[in-house]
Amino acid sequence: MKKSLIYIWLLLLSVSLFGNDSILPKKNIIKKDKLTIYTFEIMEEIAPPAWRKTKEAFEEAEKLNADIIIIQMNTFGGALDAADKIRTKILESKIPVYVFIDNNAASAGALISIACDSIYMRKGASIGAATVVNQTGEVLPDKYQSYMRSMMRSTAETNGRNPEIAEAMVDPSVFIEGIIDSGKVLTFTTTEAIKYKYCEGTAETIRDVLKASGIKNYEIKKQYLSPLDYFIDFLINPIVSGILIMVIIGGIYFELQTPGIGFPLIAALTAAALYFAPLYLEGLASHWEILVFLVGLILLALEVFVIPGFGVAGISGIFLIIIGLTLSLIGNVGFDFTGVPMNGVIKSLITVIISIFLGLIGSFYFGRKVLTSNIFGHLALETVQNSNEGFTASYEDVKQMIGKKGIAYTILRPAGKIMIDNDLYDATALNGFIDKGELIEVVKYETSSLFVKKV
Repeated sequence: MKKSLIYIWLLLLSVSLFGNDSILPKKNIIKKDKLTIYTFEIMEEIAPPAWRKTKEAFEEAEKLNADIIIIQMNTFGGALDAADKIRTKILESKIPVYVFIDNNAASAGALISIACDSIYMRKGASIGAATVVNQTGEVLPDKYQSYMRSMMRSTAETNGRNPEIAEAMVDPSVFIEGIIDSGKVLTFTTTEAIKYKYCEGTAETIRDVLKASGIKNYEIKKQYLSPLDYFIDFLINPIVSGILIMVIIGGIYFELQTPGIGFPLIAALTAAALYFAPLYLEGLASHWEILVFLVGLILLALEVFVIPGFGVAGISGIFLIIIGLTLSLIGNVGFDFTGVPMNGVIKSLITVIISIFLGLIGSFYFGRKVLTSNIFGHLALETVQNSNEGFTASYEDVKQMIGKKGIAYTILRPAGKIMIDNDLYDATALNGFIDKGELIEVVKYETSSLFVKKV
């Protein structure tokens, strides 16, 4: 009987220790005379720059053989895909990771904090409010909330925290007696977080965190970003990426309006390099995604300069340009989109489409309004040649060209050169395009230009 009771007791003990996946062993701190503490900050929106900073921090901490990594955080959240990458990095780290919440860890910041082995908060700080919203603050459909709920629950379980509390930070329908009423999204104060084991203690500085952890002998190594790091972080900011796309589109538009290699093309190529280079360095843009973009540009150029009209090549080119720009912003591996949140793909696609649209609108406005106004002052010739001073125009001579026939000396798309009686003239196709060598006829002279049609 006693032996049976012992077996039952051992069985229950083994279930309590190993049968619950939410209770996992903490990462051990190797005992040394002097510990190396590596610290870095996440004090901005959770976005690609924050993920890049985190990745570099963990790599440097590993090289330094750091014993503990401490994140000093103050954020209201941000992009879910970037937060998921940071969360995964923390969970997979062999080095224990602490977070010091310096006022706020909302939304994506809460997800990252829960992934850490230990949480310390400043008095008056808060953690929670992890409902997924769009850029205007509107709550997204339940499929996005479901994904976030799942991540919050699994992350909390991994570190032995109550998964229902983590879920309540996302879903207002979750009711936990004595903690949160249904209809409200959960946010903890420092005191509440300590009470419900979502915080190990209070701290006002990194040194306070170490003191509360019982660590006395240590050296602190801080992350220092180089000017190049700041420049790359600046370039991969979604707003800056959008502006670069606008410059690419604007440069292409103006280059098509004024054929030849000039400033618009140089501006477009420079913007494309600044757009793709940091994304390539971050592992977001792959060779094939950049190639897709370049193929799109080639097809669009063929449509404009070689193939008459606008058809399959032009439409395919535009489609490939959009695909190349969009895929370069997300963390897919080839055609494998596993782990890439759908809202991240949609957000990137919307960013690209809106940027292209604004780039085209800006180009139309700049081309039709700015260049025809006096905004550039003396860049345009302002000298007037008056007839009473002896200047005359050959209007009558040119007008006599109406009705004459010749050939298209170059392709007219719609402007180009024509040859009549072995003389070259600038001309514009009245309708569509005219290929080189085709017979033409001058039909009118207007605004100092000859207009021709195919014979």
